[in-house]
Amino acid sequence: MEIFAWCIMTNHVHLVFRTTASQKPELVLGDFKRFTSKEIVEAISNNPRESRREWLLAKFKEAAMGSSNVKNFQFWRHDNRPIEVWSNKVISEKINYVHNNPVEEGFVFRPEDYVYSSASDYAGIQGVLENVIVVDI
Repeated sequence: MEIFAWCIMTNHVHLVFRTTASQKPELVLGDFKRFTSKEIVEAISNNPRESRREWLLAKFKEAAMGSSNVKNFQFWRHDNRPIEVWSNKVISEKINYVHNNPVEEGFVFRPEDYVYSSASDYAGIQGVLENVIVVDI
């Protein structure tokens, strides 16, 4: 997976990515969701400072009980809203949309001020993730 843009919001995540080595995007996204859900649940479980730990884990457990293919905790929803980007114009539009999401929600005034996003990378400032591929938009 090569990530071009990302943004973590309070109840959803945006990713602009492409797959490498002829991998199907839906399979790579499935692997991403499996890996991150396990890591997030483990981080919540092992963090003594997380005041909502029991409540969060109970919600994830409840969601898993309603699913036929999840055993313990379900963090991600099963559905996705993928959009295939097919031109430089559409890629630029989607990256700008992703980066402006926190501005639209009123979290920040400028996209690059939102920590949980690749907007800072596009503003020439090293963001929290390494190896984000910045494209000329």
